[in-house]
Amino acid sequence: MSCLGNIIWLIFGGLLGGLSWCLAGIFWCITIVGIPIGMQCFKLASLSFAPFGKDVVYQTTGMNLVVNLIWLIISGIPLAIGHLISAALLCITIVGLPFAAQSLKLARLALMPFGAKIVPIR
Repeated sequence: MSCLGNIIWLIFGGLLGGLSWCLAGIFWCITIVGIPIGMQCFKLASLSFAPFGKDVVYQTTGMNLVVNLIWLIISGIPLAIGHLISAALLCITIVGLPFAAQSLKLARLALMPFGAKIVPIR
């Protein structure tokens, strides 16, 4: 089911969401200081391209909080708004509800991505 869900997801919003994560990663990698943040963006872009069958586990530390606050101001809010708009559009039909749930998962991740670990669902 997750393979079929990921294929449908790419068609109805996942491709645009994943490309926005890649674009954020490219912008962060332009500076030397932002390279670790950009690499995290590329890791999360892979989740945005194929979110079914994966879950996010959060591990909070003090350093993650500082980086998350910087991220939130510069890149987090636009990415979260994009995923929220996608979720609102997907909620129009009953068939789109599982896809809207994935988009909401990505919106939460867009607000605080550091300290997040992607794990497969068993």
